[in-house]
Amino acid sequence: MPKQIKGNDRKWYVVDAKWQTLGRLATKIAVILKGKNKVDFAPHVDNGDYVVVLNADKFAVTGKKLSDKIYYRHTGYLGGLKETPLEDLLRKKPLKAMELAVSGMLPKNKLRKDMISRLKLFVWEEHTYTAQKPTEIKL
Repeated sequence: MPKQIKGNDRKWYVVDAKWQTLGRLATKIAVILKGKNKVDFAPHVDNGDYVVVLNADKFAVTGKKLSDKIYYRHTGYLGGLKETPLEDLLRKKPLKAMELAVSGMLPKNKLRKDMISRLKLFVWEEHTYTAQKPTEIKL
């Protein structure tokens, strides 16, 4: 269990990703998940907030990234390197591109899994976290 400040109340934020640039949006979401927007930020303490992203598949990319940006994964077998263009990834798994962009901007240590678990992605404009009374922010 990662370190957490005693009495830390995590806040909930709602972000609409419609027509926003993927990389710029992902950096701002990563800052909130890490807790760098708080006064009591410490790199070894997990005190970030929750982020609910609406329309997570309707982001914008610049240039020819839809066809040129390639995501790589390896199956574990010899010669098992698989390539997937962003266009195909959005068709098959619409939320995966946003998740990979935000995850790549989080620290590469044991806190990363807990931080990325506080990211809630939705394809539509409604979410199921109304009981937490999230604050809508414009990024």
